[in-house]
Amino acid sequence: MDNKDSEAEIHPLKTEDVKAQENHENSVERRIVSKQSSRLSRLSRWRTAAFFISLFLCLIIVFAFSFIIPCPERPVSERTWFRNYDNAVAYQFLTIEDVNEDKVQDVVFAFKASNGSNSFNRSCLDEGLPSPCAFVAAVSGTNGRALWERPAAEEVEWMECGIKQLGGAEAPACLVVGKPVSLTAVDLRTGEVQWRQSSDFGANYTVLTPVSVIPDVDSDGVQDLIIFIATGDKIKTFIHSGKNGKQIGSTGSLDVDGKARYIRVNLDSSSYFLFYTENSLYAYSLKDLYSAATGMEIKLPSLEQDPQWEKNIDRTMHRLSLLSSGDIRYLAKIPGRSRENILVLNSEVATLINAQNLQTLWTLNVSRVLSEPLLGYFKPDVLGIVLESEIGPNRKKVMIVESGSGAVQWDLKLNSRAESPGPATLSTADHRSTFLIWGEYQAAGNETRSRAPLQKLYLFHPSYPNVLLELRNSTDQIIAFSAALFERSRHACYVLLRGPQPSEELGLVSLMKRKLKEDVSESRVIWLSQVAVDSEQYVRDRLYRMRFHSR
Repeated sequence: MDNKDSEAEIHPLKTEDVKAQENHENSVERRIVSKQSSRLSRLSRWRTAAFFISLFLCLIIVFAFSFIIPCPERPVSERTWFRNYDNAVAYQFLTIEDVNEDKVQDVVFAFKASNGSNSFNRSCLDEGLPSPCAFVAAVSGTNGRALWERPAAEEVEWMECGIKQLGGAEAPACLVVGKPVSLTAVDLRTGEVQWRQSSDFGANYTVLTPVSVIPDVDSDGVQDLIIFIATGDKIKTFIHSGKNGKQIGSTGSLDVDGKARYIRVNLDSSSYFLFYTENSLYAYSLKDLYSAATGMEIKLPSLEQDPQWEKNIDRTMHRLSLLSSGDIRYLAKIPGRSRENILVLNSEVATLINAQNLQTLWTLNVSRVLSEPLLGYFKPDVLGIVLESEIGPNRKKVMIVESGSGAVQWDLKLNSRAESPGPATLSTADHRSTFLIWGEYQAAGNETRSRAPLQKLYLFHPSYPNVLLELRNSTDQIIAFSAALFERSRHACYVLLRGPQPSEELGLVSLMKRKLKEDVSESRVIWLSQVAVDSEQYVRDRLYRMRFHSR
């Protein structure tokens, strides 16, 4: 300290300079700190502003999507609608497709009349056809409004919808086989005719259905059609272009020993057509049919001949040594674990055949089968087969058979008319099915055979194996019946087409769609056994709340 004081006394100016320098350094540090603080303060304000701007933008977006930008309108489907046509007759064709692409299924059907509905005012003369003629019509599944109507032919022999690429269009189409012989491709979306071709099927012919779509054999980029025509003991084969309807090659001819029907079986790299009469079974590969019609060898790698099948086919008569017994009533394709199997139904036995090695998987005693087999699920995810067999005059037995083992899972005896519609199934959310069955149930000991059976529609679900719900009693003549989910996994409905047939006089044709739940809530509960586990209202409520599932 003494030294510093002495130095200060000796150099007073130097001391003042040091103090000034120290003051200057302190001032600089304060300014730096002040600038940093100011910069941080400005940065903090920018961050706050950015946060509130982002929040404000988020609120604007939420508000816009919630109140300003409209959500896509979902079509509101009516629970029940009717569509009536006066002075008409109905054909046995009814298909369900999404025609107007609103994600709701629509109804396509055919009727014969002089004029269409008032919605379009179309007449037979518009298409150069005599009156009355056959119309193809599409009706909205939401409210029954006519989407389009088109005069298609003098008479309809067969109609099939949902065929892709027909006419080269992207939209699916309907193929109408008419009389006199004509093939007409109708756009499913608009009802416009894609092409129309005349053909010579001969006299007294029957179209074997369904029409089969085959790979493109004329190299025009569109898949083609093969049509089988039965005339006496012969089957004529016609291959037509899917693009313009013109015949490809000449007409082939197959010999059979009676009235024939057919199914198509697709194997890994080959395709076979099985024609069956009451006494015989014939097999032709698509390669053979194409070669017979065109005189050329088909060179598509996906259509070869299967060695195992060729060993079992008699090359002279093309008979397939699948079964020793005759009297075949139906053939049906049943999905298996890896590929389709073949169900053979004759007058006494049902037999499931492995399509790969043609070996028998199981057999079941079944009397005369009345309708084509139907697929459904009695157990969760276990495929079952619905069979209706005749057990006496105006009597039938409905069975649900497990496809893997042939075991009978459920059966029911009903009175039944000869013209009674076949059954239908709808998949439910519990991985099972709802079964819709026509007939008349009478409790044991209470049967009456003196009158004609009534025509009633019943609902059965495996969750109540001893319960039937009687949905409706129809006295009208039913031409066609179908059931479907009109929206994905919801809106389960059935469709009825009623009225006179083409062989009868003109009258009222009525098309009706009805939501299944409407009938369930008003149904009559029938106990198949004396044990009632729940109240009738509880059963109705539970089946009313049942959810459906689009497989």
